[in-house]
Amino acid sequence: MISEFAPTVTAVSSAVQKVDADALVLGVAKGPDGPVLLPNPLAEKAAKGVADSLNALGATGAADQLLRLPGVEGYQSETLVLVGVGKLTGEPDGGVALEALRRAAGSAVRQLTSAGSVAFALPASTVEQVAAIAEGAALGAYNFPHFKGSESAKSKTPVSHITVLTELREKHTKSAVARAGVVAAAVRATRDLVNTPPSHLYPETFADEVKANAKGTRLKVKVWDHKDLEKDGFGGLLGVGNGSSRKPRLVRVEHSPSRPVAHVALVGKGITFDTGGISLKPANAMTTMKLDMAGAATVAAVVRAAADLDLPVKVTGWLCLAENMPSSTAQRPEDVITIYGGKTVEVLNTDAEGRLVMADGIVAAGEENPDAIIDVATLTGAQMIALGLRTVGVMGQEALRERLIRASDSAGESHWAMPIPEEALTGFESTIADLTNLGAREGGMLNAAAFLREFVPNRADADENSLDADSQRIPWAHIDLAGPAFNDKSAYHYVPKGGTGVTVRTLLSYLEGLGR
Repeated sequence: MISEFAPTVTAVSSAVQKVDADALVLGVAKGPDGPVLLPNPLAEKAAKGVADSLNALGATGAADQLLRLPGVEGYQSETLVLVGVGKLTGEPDGGVALEALRRAAGSAVRQLTSAGSVAFALPASTVEQVAAIAEGAALGAYNFPHFKGSESAKSKTPVSHITVLTELREKHTKSAVARAGVVAAAVRATRDLVNTPPSHLYPETFADEVKANAKGTRLKVKVWDHKDLEKDGFGGLLGVGNGSSRKPRLVRVEHSPSRPVAHVALVGKGITFDTGGISLKPANAMTTMKLDMAGAATVAAVVRAAADLDLPVKVTGWLCLAENMPSSTAQRPEDVITIYGGKTVEVLNTDAEGRLVMADGIVAAGEENPDAIIDVATLTGAQMIALGLRTVGVMGQEALRERLIRASDSAGESHWAMPIPEEALTGFESTIADLTNLGAREGGMLNAAAFLREFVPNRADADENSLDADSQRIPWAHIDLAGPAFNDKSAYHYVPKGGTGVTVRTLLSYLEGLGR
């Protein structure tokens, strides 16, 4: 499951000739008149020789392009690597955006699997640039060999030593590089959990993994097993999970600093495998459904990273874990279940299960009256229709939603603000229960968000006489990462095939912003 592998990442101000690395990486950009070699610490003659050869070598500067050349005489690296960074932006300090540096570093490390150590001579004159290169490289240093049977496959280890060359002294870059390592570790942990097959990752083992990962930290973990869920009335988790022999779990994991500036609750969808239940999916729609716990994996990793970074924000993570299977004990279409807190839902489609377990988690999280609730879920196929496979949808209270979008921009991830129209709840009416679990097909991502909003509790200081229900609720946002959570196509930038770890960096950026 969660690998202990972590590359060592350092930033040094040593002369490039003295750096002992298997590969030395330079950047090439797409200029208006052809490829441009980015500023680098090579000696003038060596740099000119490389620059003059770009066209002959076929270098274009396109993102993800990587060329390997023999090492330059007088330098210790056996291989000189040219990596594309895309178009020049005209920005200061090299004319390359931070995300372009992050992607280039990640792409280089991802493709240099035969190199044990890599040194980067990309534009790194600011702490922000050093951090972007370090983070991208650490994100690119990922593989998942745990279920490979052959020794040759297992031996394909990622780059283990990463050096960022900069003129800055270590005292100026040390904390930024350390943060990059923590962030990358959180993303890797999320990827590992998402990539783990359902034969090995199910509610009980997921909960065990969270407990094991909390050892040696000050994180507090509480687990509700099947009996606890029955006792406390978590009808969403029980309804979804009762069809499986692997019973559901609810996990609460808490990072609690001594003097928190705020309290944020994160709720993650953790369907460890989704067959659709009695409303069975077609076979080809099941082939990536181990990803349906990516929200819970994200939440678990973010809470751990918040502790590792010692953020002054109290963060409680709620992992709603169940396996959605068909059987004689599975919930049926037209069953009525009682969500934690008392609202009832008529189940019209057992494949709309994520919203049921999330409703339990949102209500439970709200009982502690946090300053904000953010739920993270691979909730709807409609997300992919609306936003594609690389852009995450964010809905909810406007101020919180916009703050998350700004955090996403800062982190270099793609999240997009989406509305919850007034009519989005239309179609969830039931004649026998408070709600059904199935709204209109059109606008499915927005409709699912409207359903979840119905379970967001009011603030402790809410005005019971207010006619504006939204203003009385705890600030809440819904993140739907159904498509971007899993890459079943070719690897790109620092993103591998399989689990991507998307949204981890956005949530950490948001939490860090609260602590400033």
